[in-house]
Amino acid sequence: MLPQRVARMEAMTTEIHAEMRGVTRIYPAADGKSGLHALGPVDVALRRGEFYSIIGPSGCGKSTLLDVLSGLSPPTAGEVRFEGKLVHGRVPEGIGVVFQEDASFPWMTVEDNIAFGLRRAGMDSKEIRRRVDHALGLMGLTAFAKAYPAQLSGGMRQRVCIARTLVTQPRLILLDEPFGALDAQTRLIMGDELLKLWRETGATVLLITHALDEAAMLSDRIGVMSARPGRIIAEVETEWPADRDSRVASDDRFGAITARLWSYLREESLKAIGQGAKP
Repeated sequence: MLPQRVARMEAMTTEIHAEMRGVTRIYPAADGKSGLHALGPVDVALRRGEFYSIIGPSGCGKSTLLDVLSGLSPPTAGEVRFEGKLVHGRVPEGIGVVFQEDASFPWMTVEDNIAFGLRRAGMDSKEIRRRVDHALGLMGLTAFAKAYPAQLSGGMRQRVCIARTLVTQPRLILLDEPFGALDAQTRLIMGDELLKLWRETGATVLLITHALDEAAMLSDRIGVMSARPGRIIAEVETEWPADRDSRVASDDRFGAITARLWSYLREESLKAIGQGAKP
């Protein structure tokens, strides 16, 4: 194993990069009645450099968890920390967020989309060019730098959104079902691209997904959430090597991991649709 990979794995197992302690999120009701208890209490700790996924029933608060962890939404109770500092009021420097929706600007070229945030921040033009060129290459977009979003497939547009986050050089990347609207084959390819990005940047990654197979393939650890109000009810370690790709789906352990995830999730999914668990 390469020395840098050994160092990365040691750091991943010993250092907490971001965490939520006793976090709840309750949305107040407009009529003064009790609000919607969307999340928590949640306790979760992300190790520096790991790939961590969250799965759970529809409506359990997965996206709310990401919003609170990123600083986009305040917790009702509890605390959120990134690199040891409290997160409140805004997205801290060092955190990048990618959402499921296509957030590209249709009137801008691919390279201008990627450079948008850096230009708004007033960054030097040479440094912008360097970062944009690097992101274009890393995401396989160099040949499409002058293209417009309407000329790209859904998977390519999502690469543009990831690249726009990548140029900010985040140390923690939060992804909210970024491949949810893509077909199965494109999702597998994008999963491989995401793993490559994770290895090359050394960032910590948190992925929100509804797909058990996606979580099982991509992750070092997987947190399973309960029905609303969402709590972490189990964590599953995959023990995949860092240089994995979508071919782990043919490993016997892949089926065992997916089955274990479903064993936790089935009852919670039934609760979420109002059926309750059957004996």
